[in-house]
Amino acid sequence: MATITEIAKKTNVSITTVSRVLNYDKSLSISEDKRKLILETAENLDYQTPKRKKLNLKKPLTFGLIHWYTMHQELEDTYYLSIRLGIERTCYDRHIELIKIFKTDDTYVLDNIQPLDGIIAVGKFSVEEIKMFEEKFTYIVFVDSSPNDTKFDSVMIDIKEAFKKAIDYILSLGHKRIGYIGGREYIGKNQQAIGEQREIVFKEYLDEKGLFDERNVHIGSFTIESGYTLMKEAITQNHLPTAFMIASDGMAIGLMKACYEAGIRIPKDLSIFSFNDITQSQYTIPPLSTVKVYKEFMGEQAVSLLIEKATGQRSISKKVIIPTELVIRESCKSIQSEENI
Repeated sequence: MATITEIAKKTNVSITTVSRVLNYDKSLSISEDKRKLILETAENLDYQTPKRKKLNLKKPLTFGLIHWYTMHQELEDTYYLSIRLGIERTCYDRHIELIKIFKTDDTYVLDNIQPLDGIIAVGKFSVEEIKMFEEKFTYIVFVDSSPNDTKFDSVMIDIKEAFKKAIDYILSLGHKRIGYIGGREYIGKNQQAIGEQREIVFKEYLDEKGLFDERNVHIGSFTIESGYTLMKEAITQNHLPTAFMIASDGMAIGLMKACYEAGIRIPKDLSIFSFNDITQSQYTIPPLSTVKVYKEFMGEQAVSLLIEKATGQRSISKKVIIPTELVIRESCKSIQSEENI
């Protein structure tokens, strides 16, 4: 059995850092890449912590993890990476073997997959893909989507309520000219666009209040580069709002770079509020206000749901809604007393 010292040597970090990562110390400042390397090294070396719990089963469980994002996309927007790490850690703690399944040429090759006791599908999937999963696997848990509440277990957040709370906070600071920078997501071989709830909520909620302005909506993809590009475009239009709601922290980081280059000061000239609360968001200049999503906990809950189904503890489908919270930092400014808003 591997030791913490061996893991530290292989990953070129301190023993203390390895220990804190393996114990999921949320106060530790470490890059997602390094954190992922430590966890995967521990798994490869079969490191065992006192927290590992064996299930009282005749045979070990084997689960499949179906990824919607590619490894490259995970690094661009670590939302799904964090969910995956939560799944991997919980399976490791419970002595559950986990088989990772990625797309090959825009499809999932499942014919050669070993028999599985169930799968966790992370992301959003087309009707055809869901049908394929259903034909192949008896038990399925979806994370970040809920295609059929009566048939499948799922773990979700209430994006609509979370984004409304964030908008309300910006409104409470006196902002009336509010913009939106976000992305679109696509599913299936034909890359069918799916509705982006944050964008929908933003448009409908501000329209109800008579504050919606289409000119202040900029749509790209959920990447740092797209956030940078969209903000550059917004600046050239010479119609900047006083605040921007941003669909992801990654996009917000790109936006902040574009603002820095243009001499736009955050929050003095522009307030921004984002979504996800990735590790980097507390270290931007200024620190980023954002909606905190408990991503790893979503992964933990997905494993628990699948264990219940796979071991016969429950037959009725269950949908778990994970709460979010606003994390107020320094990227927003009150303009209550200012004129010409």
